[in-house]
Amino acid sequence: MKALHIITGLGVGGAEQQLRLLLRHLPTDCDVVTLTNAGTVARGIVADGTRVTDLGMAGNRDVGALPRLTGLIKAGKYDVVHTHLYRACLYGRIAARMAGVRAVVATEHSLGASQMEGRPLTRGVRALYLAGERLGRMTVAVSPAVGQRLNSWGVPRQRIQVVPNGIDVERFRFDPAARVLVRKRFGLPESAFVVGGVGRLAGGKRFDVLLRAVAQLPRDVLVLLVGTGPAEPELRTLAQRLGLGDRVRFAGEAGHEEGTAADGVPDLPSLLAAMDALASPSPEEAFGLALVEGLASGLPVLYSSCPAVDGLPPGTGADATHCPSDPDAFTQALHGLRGGIPPRRQAPAAARHYSITRSAGQLMRVYTSVVSGPTLEVNPR
Repeated sequence: MKALHIITGLGVGGAEQQLRLLLRHLPTDCDVVTLTNAGTVARGIVADGTRVTDLGMAGNRDVGALPRLTGLIKAGKYDVVHTHLYRACLYGRIAARMAGVRAVVATEHSLGASQMEGRPLTRGVRALYLAGERLGRMTVAVSPAVGQRLNSWGVPRQRIQVVPNGIDVERFRFDPAARVLVRKRFGLPESAFVVGGVGRLAGGKRFDVLLRAVAQLPRDVLVLLVGTGPAEPELRTLAQRLGLGDRVRFAGEAGHEEGTAADGVPDLPSLLAAMDALASPSPEEAFGLALVEGLASGLPVLYSSCPAVDGLPPGTGADATHCPSDPDAFTQALHGLRGGIPPRRQAPAAARHYSITRSAGQLMRVYTSVVSGPTLEVNPR
């Protein structure tokens, strides 16, 4: 089987990293097309041995990209076309149909109740999405919550399949040596209780809630924020205003390869090892991958929205606590965790539920189904 993955861009991002990880585990011949921005993740995919073509789209309305994409699909003689992210789903589905490929799968990575990929949902966005969806054969939702939202829009249930995001569980195994090195790098005393936040520093992630919560806790509670984004200047200003200037570390974008770093920043497993708890005050998430990675590192996690945690089967032993996206709620929960750091950190069964090998196997079953027929039985878990 030969598959083409089409994605909007390949800069650093959750959907982009998830695609790279999937490509390493899918037992099929794959190529990748990025509509624009063949950035850091594109270089990593090429280094892994997968071909990446940058279509060089000038913008959302660059319809001249459509015949170029159609030609690529025809020339590649692909059995399956798999699209990722809004713009790629729209252009990719149209191009696949024009190229005569009907086995078209789209993954919906980031659909919230009121936003998609960090942008407000409008009636026009929804209408355009649904028009494109009808040209595909199956839409993959990364969580049951996303699947339910798609169905509420009008996507038929038989055209929705839940395939959760996956992680390389072993990569996130707690490393005490990495903990020491990262704490030294960022000036985090070993005696400090370090609360982490991982994700794009954007308003919707509500890391301001975390800062306001920590401001109410003793001075040995510090914050390590991993990520970059447009809200970083505001968060730095807020930290100063709250008197947290010496208690908050902005790590920047984490390195994504073991033993390497992006702009000198340690990789994510090492950064997680330096933390004592992971907090996500975001009130709206499509999956919550960072929290699953935190669980794999043996961390207790606090969250306001995490379909990945909510979708776990009973008995998986996740050390996860739901908190409203409110400073007082996070203050209370963090106060309860402070001082209770376990001597050893191990990944619970919850993390293995989201193993990338399991997700890749589920996705291959979707591919087999769309190649052989028009429908697939829905498996919400």
